[in-house]
Order: sequence, then structure tokens, then C-alpha cells
Amino acid sequence: MKPLCARLLFAALTFAVATLNQGCASTQSARRSDNIVNLVDDYMAAWNAHDAARAAAFFDENIEYYDASVGASQHGKANAQKNVVEAFLQAVPDAEWKRDAAPIVGNDAVAFQWTFSGTNTGDWSDGTKATGKTFTVRGATLIRLSDNKIVFQADYYDAYAFFKQLGLAK
Repeated sequence: MKPLCARLLFAALTFAVATLNQGCASTQSARRSDNIVNLVDDYMAAWNAHDAARAAAFFDENIEYYDASVGASQHGKANAQKNVVEAFLQAVPDAEWKRDAAPIVGNDAVAFQWTFSGTNTGDWSDGTKATGKTFTVRGATLIRLSDNKIVFQADYYDAYAFFKQLGLAK
């Protein structure tokens, strides 16, 4: 991983650890943590089932979905579904998203590292043609919840390595 990407990933995870409530001593807190992990696992299962509508069902109507490699957010459930989930699943119909380790869970937030892999057999929503190449990229996600809905999601990964694997960067 490039030094800048490693620093960004470290900063994001440090922020998550610093802002997430680590106090899960009580049974109620432990149950809440388990519920958050189950929600994230179900959300990831929807992505892995290649079901954009099912994945978007986890979003709050006013979600902010931030992709650090793009540097911009998608605002609102419909935009996040169309411009993130559907766009990615169209370009990578065999996408697989795996959590790499136990997440860091707080009262209404979770952070976790992941691996995303697949084959780019569909065109990208920006008009970039499919390359037919496979990729595996590691990253981290921060999620904030309200009423068991995702109100904020931020994804951090090495976009250069991703594009390089797809043959879109040298």
C-alpha cells in the first residue's frame, strides 16, 4: 500500500477508534454490538447477493455515502443506491465483499477492514468500458447508524492499486 494510502487508512481507523464508544461491559451494550455486527453482515450479504435494492434497504433516506477515492459524497438513499451500489454491481457483477477481521463497534457506529474482489465485466457508470480484468482490493469502512439504518458510510481504499489491477492506471 502506498505511504499516503496507508496514512489515510491509519487516520481513518484511528478516528473510528477515538470516536466509537468502546464500553460494552453491560449485557445490553453487548447485545447492541451483536445487533450492529449482524446488521453489517446482512448488509454485506445483500451486496454479495448482487441485490442493490436489498443493500439500499439498509440505508436511511438521508444517508451520506462517502467514497474517499472519489472525494465526494452521495446524498440520499436513491442516489447512493444508483450511483454507488448499482453502478458497482453493474461493473462487477461477481463482486464479493468480505470482512477481514472483527469490527470495532460503538453505540451507533462500526468500523471494519475488508477485501473486495471481482471481475470488471460491465461498463462503469462514468462511461469507462469494462476491462475484463479481475481485482482484489483491501480497505476500511466507517458506518454510523440511527434507528438501525445507515445514516453515514465512508469507504477508504487504495484507488490507484484498484485502477492498476483493472489496467486503467500505469
